Amino acid sequence: MEAARKLGERLEAGDVLTLEGDLGSGKTTFTKGLGKGLGVKRTINSPTFTIVKEYMGRIPLFHMDAYRLEESEEDIGFDEYFHGDGATVVEWAQYIEEYLPEARLDITITYVNETVRSIELKPNVERFEKICEELFV
Repeated sequence: MEAARKLGERLEAGDVLTLEGDLGSGKTTFTKGLGKGLGVKRTINSPTFTIVKEYMGRIPLFHMDAYRLEESEEDIGFDEYFHGDGATVVEWAQYIEEYLPEARLDITITYVNETVRSIELKPNVERFEKICEELFV
């Protein structure tokens, strides 16, 4: 979660991060770390039933769960989130791939054991490449 907090400190308006991983891999825990880095005071929890939750910090944090959108063709105003005044984190992003901006950071979290997770970062834009180098190299 410390790495997520440090990443959250560097997020800017319009940043989009995708989170992939099995149930229980730590996607929401990672988002909690991002929120801490953004100065979010509220408790962050999974937006599974609401699709999007909004949290106020240094900039807004939009936490989206696209799992229930797999069979949907409904556009819930993705552009307002992806190009708005906050940072957006999308869990189960593969279900809305056609709406995602190319400029984003794709994160895959893999469960290793009860206390260990493997995190793979795939920056799709130079800004995220620099951030990943600063934080993780």
